[in-house]
Amino acid sequence: MNIAIMCIGLLGALCIVMGIAVTVQRIKKKQGSGCPTDPKDSLHKYIRAHANTIEFAPVLMVLMYILSQSQMAAWVLWSIILVTVCRFFLVAGLIFPSTMSRPNPIRQIGAGGTYIFGLALCVAVLQLAAG
Repeated sequence: MNIAIMCIGLLGALCIVMGIAVTVQRIKKKQGSGCPTDPKDSLHKYIRAHANTIEFAPVLMVLMYILSQSQMAAWVLWSIILVTVCRFFLVAGLIFPSTMSRPNPIRQIGAGGTYIFGLALCVAVLQLAAG
């Protein structure tokens, strides 16, 4: 089993599912375009969760793919797994609380983990490039 490729698939699925969720919210709210600014509004939360996923997932997926093409240290594999989990945490932390106006632990873990483990993947790619 190639865990890096599986995580790429999971991030890809997250992007697509979030796009579908935004479309469903738009249909429910009868709002074809634009974004409400109320941090309690479900469409606003879904749009932000989707946008944030689209901002980070492609870069992470490329890093994961590059790393999957060579032998990985255990810390690299764990970074791939944990950054993927953190992306799902971030989405949950944006959508499920009643408002986005206040920080919450799930969102903070998701964001912080994305930064930490995403940077770790960058380091791993740079190490790979350096030989």
